[in-house]
Amino acid sequence: MNHGRKTPSMGTPSVYSHGTTRSTANLKSVRSLHSIKVPWYQRPILQDAYFLDIQRGSLAISIYALVLSLFTVATGFFDIYCYYMSAPGSTHYGYYILSYQFVYVGSTWVRNTLVLFALFSILLGGINVVTSILLIIALRKEYEKKMVPWLYSFAVFTIFRFIAWVFVSTVNDLTFGYNLTICTLWFLFTFVNVYGWLLVYSLYLELADLSKLEDVARLRMGTMQSLNASTVHSLAGSRPTTPHSTVSTQPVM
Repeated sequence: MNHGRKTPSMGTPSVYSHGTTRSTANLKSVRSLHSIKVPWYQRPILQDAYFLDIQRGSLAISIYALVLSLFTVATGFFDIYCYYMSAPGSTHYGYYILSYQFVYVGSTWVRNTLVLFALFSILLGGINVVTSILLIIALRKEYEKKMVPWLYSFAVFTIFRFIAWVFVSTVNDLTFGYNLTICTLWFLFTFVNVYGWLLVYSLYLELADLSKLEDVARLRMGTMQSLNASTVHSLAGSRPTTPHSTVSTQPVM
């Protein structure tokens, strides 16, 4: 019987949990994160993905990032091929599909800068192919540490592609269909990239908070077990006999 005593309330294991499948059975005694001051950059920015929860939305973004990276590598190789075929002074004979009239052939430094943008796009796109695959694996296993490479690489990729989009859309002639299509697509991709990065980063913070709570709960359980073991050992060896013991403590004559 409690004799009027109030049973202590059990706090929730994570204030940011949104459908994750990690076990929370051992976190009932852990203090809620509401009582802990968290820096603004460590707070989840997004709580859901509109039509999906934050976990499924992050998985969709990881697949999108993989496809976008492959698209970037393909268009980068195509741009370099076009710059090579349309180099000033080059002559082509026979039949060909492309007229290369949409390729920039003006200032040398502008042309070289466009080539550098294409080369770095291929490099960053290849890196993001690897990190996107790692992200898919990390999301399936809910292992937040493997999400970190993608967060860094995709952030650099998004910033670089935004700068490239501004430069390319400024120097290229947008009256040609290819240039207009590429600039329009990357305008849309930039918004999706920023939103997707924020979504995955929010999930990363949630999983990191949950891991911290699990570590604290595991530490407390280990401490309690060690205290219980030491208490039992000290009680068992505190005195050699009990009141009902048949072992005599009288000195032998």
